Amino acid sequence: MNSSEYPVLVPTKKSSLSVLPTVQTRPCEQLFSFLFSSDLSSGWYRGFTLFLTFLFYTSYHLSRKPISIVKSELHKNCSTLIRPPNLNGTDNETWCDWAPFDQDNYQTLFGAVDNSFLVAYAIGMFFSGIFGERVPLRYYLTTGMLLSGLFTCLFGLGFYWNIHSIWYYAFVQAMNGLVQTTGWPAVVACVGNWFGKGKRGFIMGVWNSHTSVGNILGSLIAGVFVSSAWGMSFIVPGIIIASTGILCFFFLVEKPEDVGCSPPQHHVSITKEHMKPLLFGFLRIIFERQGPEKGMFLFLLSLCDIILQGVMEFSLCLLFAKLVSYTFLYWLPLYISNVAHFDPKEAGDMSTLFDVGGIVGGVVAGLVSDQTGGRASTCCVMLIVAAPMLFLYNHIGQHSLGTTIGMLLVCGALVNGPYALITTAVSADLGTHESLRGNSRALSTVTAIIDGTGSIGAALGPLLAGLISPTGWNNVFFMLITADILACLVSV
Repeated sequence: MNSSEYPVLVPTKKSSLSVLPTVQTRPCEQLFSFLFSSDLSSGWYRGFTLFLTFLFYTSYHLSRKPISIVKSELHKNCSTLIRPPNLNGTDNETWCDWAPFDQDNYQTLFGAVDNSFLVAYAIGMFFSGIFGERVPLRYYLTTGMLLSGLFTCLFGLGFYWNIHSIWYYAFVQAMNGLVQTTGWPAVVACVGNWFGKGKRGFIMGVWNSHTSVGNILGSLIAGVFVSSAWGMSFIVPGIIIASTGILCFFFLVEKPEDVGCSPPQHHVSITKEHMKPLLFGFLRIIFERQGPEKGMFLFLLSLCDIILQGVMEFSLCLLFAKLVSYTFLYWLPLYISNVAHFDPKEAGDMSTLFDVGGIVGGVVAGLVSDQTGGRASTCCVMLIVAAPMLFLYNHIGQHSLGTTIGMLLVCGALVNGPYALITTAVSADLGTHESLRGNSRALSTVTAIIDGTGSIGAALGPLLAGLISPTGWNNVFFMLITADILACLVSV
């Protein structure tokens, strides 16, 4: 942050405070004043809010990850295992599988469970911002995390309740997808309320690593229980996210104004001035003269204004970017296993390098966009470079271990960099645009619109990969490269 954006924390000798009479205070009172006075605590509150929201969304991703770990336990090669002598049944091929995933169409059933979550998440995201505007973010996040913990635990309880209905697991995943839409718009709104535009790209690029941290922790926790009692692979993450929900209720501060701190300056210049609709500006002037009762109409006009200026194009860009990213998320381990002939554990470990590259890409994208002032141009350049890198990875990425590692890191940075930038800094920029005149209610809505559109791509990518992969992996990569180019074109 630049020095003009926030009050100076320590007064100098020339400050007007020096002429005030000296007041004797006890050390505990001085500490309380330092932490909670409006001037001295703003930096502390910003850091604490950044930490809390990082923790919250880490728990969201932590609770999503177990399903990808448990799949190998729900359906595995029973011929390599010793069958217990007292086990009833005559099917020697599927005796160790968990019904209904013991059938020949188990991949289709797994796809149905995955898409139950992704489709519900994509649909719910468009409505999440509307509720996020009208409900205090602290209550909204708390409710979402508690419900997400409930549905995550319910999936795991299917093991202990001996449930073998695909409809049960699909329904639980769909409900979990709906309640998990409470997370992203709310945490981005909180961070946007506390941080101005000055270093927002860099700060949010670092902060956005919660996605990968949550995925890694979710994998480790689920892996502890997957072979002995896979139900605990869901129950433990469910308890963790519910616990963070309670933490949110007691400690989250939504806005600087709530604790008497000065709000940051939101001066945004992300859009092209020639795109600004003159009609909305003209109507705004007319209704401003009609009195404060027209405030809601003014807000809607302003929101339409900013949607036409940038939300639509960035939403479409994120749709294609997320299509590529989520295809790698769900299919990269299988691709590495089939092409590079790694065993499943090695392929899974190797695929995490893509997430590591994504962390670096998000930080670099945020830092570059802060320095240049161009969010769209930063995304476009990274997407342009990503297309040939994907082509090279498919053709030479598996020639050696060093090549595989290097290409995964580069592709992860170039694919997830724009994705991270749009879902964080760009969403906050647009939600605090000058056209909205400080109305922070729009931040949750704008974030939900952008991420909801992107989530459509997240659902389409794995689905298309499943349909195209039987024809060859080359066709899958052609689909990914095409989506990457389209993402660049719509962001121009």
